[in-house]
Amino acid sequence: MPGSWTNSDLLLAPKPGAGRRRGLEEALRDAIRDGRIAVGERLPATRVLARDLGVSRGTVVEVYEQLIAEGYLSARQGSGTQVARLAVAPALRDPEPAAPPARRYSFHPGMPEVTAFPADQWVRALRRGLRGVRPERLGYQEPRGAPELRYALAAYLGRARGVLTSPELVVTCAGFLRGLDLLCRTLRAQGATRIAMENPTIPQHRQVAAAAGMEVLPLEVDDHGARVDQLESSRADAVLLTPAHQFPLGSTLSPERRSAVVEWAQRTGGYVIEDDYDGEFRYDRQPVGALQALDPERVVYAGTASKTLAPGLRIAWLAMPPALLDPMLDIKRLGERQLPFTEELALAELIESGDWDRHLRRMRGRYRSRRDRLIAMLAERAPGTRALGISAGLHAVVQMPARGPSERQLRARARERSVGVMALGSFWHEPRRRPQALVVGYGSPPEHRFAAALRALGDVIAR
Repeated sequence: MPGSWTNSDLLLAPKPGAGRRRGLEEALRDAIRDGRIAVGERLPATRVLARDLGVSRGTVVEVYEQLIAEGYLSARQGSGTQVARLAVAPALRDPEPAAPPARRYSFHPGMPEVTAFPADQWVRALRRGLRGVRPERLGYQEPRGAPELRYALAAYLGRARGVLTSPELVVTCAGFLRGLDLLCRTLRAQGATRIAMENPTIPQHRQVAAAAGMEVLPLEVDDHGARVDQLESSRADAVLLTPAHQFPLGSTLSPERRSAVVEWAQRTGGYVIEDDYDGEFRYDRQPVGALQALDPERVVYAGTASKTLAPGLRIAWLAMPPALLDPMLDIKRLGERQLPFTEELALAELIESGDWDRHLRRMRGRYRSRRDRLIAMLAERAPGTRALGISAGLHAVVQMPARGPSERQLRARARERSVGVMALGSFWHEPRRRPQALVVGYGSPPEHRFAAALRALGDVIAR
């Protein structure tokens, strides 16, 4: 009796000492109970399974008939033998973890309007990118990313964001969190132990840095951006900033502080990581160029397609200082070596063709209109609130009046009305009594539901 039977689709392990018929019967029964053969899945024909397992067809026929009689299998003419829908009793099934209920209206601050993804342009770009690709290009690529995309990004970032870089210094990665993880691990390998992050900031950023072995230090934020004067006393080795549009408060790093943080990096040998997460979306002010241009040797520039196209693409990029490039590539080779080559070609073509710029112009107008409608709704239904950080980006911080509802009360109201919003309190490094506010992302509701979503949000915020 073999220790296990294998056909082309399934590994069956009979119990020791069982005969062929009984062993196959018990192995199939266990596979159905364990869920390794799914409900409704069609089993091989008796002749095929007998040949694959090296048993007689009669043995397989008898086993199928027995399991049909027990309710594990069902057989219909023309449909073959399938796992019955009631094959596994509910008590024997592993309970699935309860998923959080989906909100009818979502104002997640990290989401663009994914229904506006330029699918037709993306497909055309993919076709153009693949046309004439040599077969060897489909093999393993260098970890920096496809040269077509790196050349397109270097030119675009220089033109639109003022980034001073070259294709050789651009590295693509699977989203900003992955890029931050690579940078933190690289800095840690170079001897860095502390990284400062704005307070408030995205909790996952702190978690990624801590997982890489870095101590995370809070850097307070005011109306002029991060308090970079605190870097000296913190003894930080690096700092993560969102200088163009601080997340989530929305302030812009002042010119004096931009110069000061670069001077700090030059004097101490520290590094600045610039997260330019939504630098393309500005409305009431001139665009703020990348901080990286002040010193490409000490500032890492990070951008992403998550806000401009869709988070599901998982395409981000880093413009690296030369001294960190090779150490980071050594770490990248050991994990996510490269992004899908075809996706990189498509994005490169989208940028080169001008479809990227046209999409940005269209979405910039749409998001500005949404922001204006949000402000108008607040003025009408909650005149005591303040909307902060609204000159750019895809979100606003809606601050409650001093005697208004608490974040806890607002979250409870939002749940009752199936509205997904985030409280500002979840972004601070540590719990403390602070102004009560919601972080409202106005990019995520689909256009055809935006008016209804605003009304529901007004029901949450209005007194």
